[in-house]
Amino acid sequence: MLPTATARAPHPPRPDRKDAAPLASQVFAALGDGAFHSGEQLAKALGVSRSAVWKAVGALRALGVTLQAVRNRGYRLAHPGEPLDPAKIREGVAREVRDHVASVESLWTISSTNTALLGRPNPSSGTSEILLAEYQSAGRGRRGRAWLAPPGGAICLSLSWTFGEVPKDLSALGLVVGVCALRALRGLGVEGVRLKWPNDLLIGERKLAGVLIELRAESAGPACVVIGIGLNVALGAALIRQLAEAGTAATDLASAGTATPSRNAVAAGLISACVAGLLQFERQGLKPFIEEWHAADALRGRPVMVSGADGTARGLARGIDVRGALVVETPQGLKRFISGDVTVRA
Repeated sequence: MLPTATARAPHPPRPDRKDAAPLASQVFAALGDGAFHSGEQLAKALGVSRSAVWKAVGALRALGVTLQAVRNRGYRLAHPGEPLDPAKIREGVAREVRDHVASVESLWTISSTNTALLGRPNPSSGTSEILLAEYQSAGRGRRGRAWLAPPGGAICLSLSWTFGEVPKDLSALGLVVGVCALRALRGLGVEGVRLKWPNDLLIGERKLAGVLIELRAESAGPACVVIGIGLNVALGAALIRQLAEAGTAATDLASAGTATPSRNAVAAGLISACVAGLLQFERQGLKPFIEEWHAADALRGRPVMVSGADGTARGLARGIDVRGALVVETPQGLKRFISGDVTVRA
């Protein structure tokens, strides 16, 4: 966060001011309309040299942004889209939960939005702090796996929330957030999304989004959770192939066959649904979310292999129980898993 200005010191530059942002982010924003912009036009608009623009374009490419360059026309993004804008996102948050959102902040680049929020003081009980980034240099999924996405390619969002008391169903919070993300996407017209225990959202058999829950609790007192959501918007064919080679079958909203909503609208929808869901979860636990989970369950009735702390089990997935554990029918009987990795067997 920015340091507090004193009477003797000038105010620090605001992150949303053009002169405070890295040049690469300014070029990225200028190209967000999907049109061609010449190096000369960009240099004049941003008050820099054409050489500086060329270097910024190189920096964007190094981060994974796919840029088209055509002689006498200039540069344009292969996947246009508006930059993340905290003011637009906050304005898009549902009015009934807006008072529960203390702050919305967006950065150009950061190691991890989850890590950053975990290092901050707990927000007040019943309120959330939101941190987004265009690019994460050390984005994480479950079990420390890397989360890859170029600027503009995804929503990288973390939300911190303080419970007055630790909910009895806290271990199932990842499932609740999955249902909330599902609600948000449906509200934006995205259909066909399913939930894979414990923390993935799928379209078909491909991963669209993932949820990472991290807890900071004291032995006596409130519990703060940081909820990370990574949602693929427009990764591009090259990165999808790279992920496939690494063992992850990924997809994005641009490939979903429906009109892709703006990333600011997607972020606002996720925040609205998650904050409303957290308020409901704090009052009622997992129960109000179970039926929606069952209806979207991508594993139910399928042969699976589950690897957990207690070993590996093979059998048929039978949904989740009232505590959010995955139920697997094995030759030895029903087994329940509160955590683990699941693979669908042929």
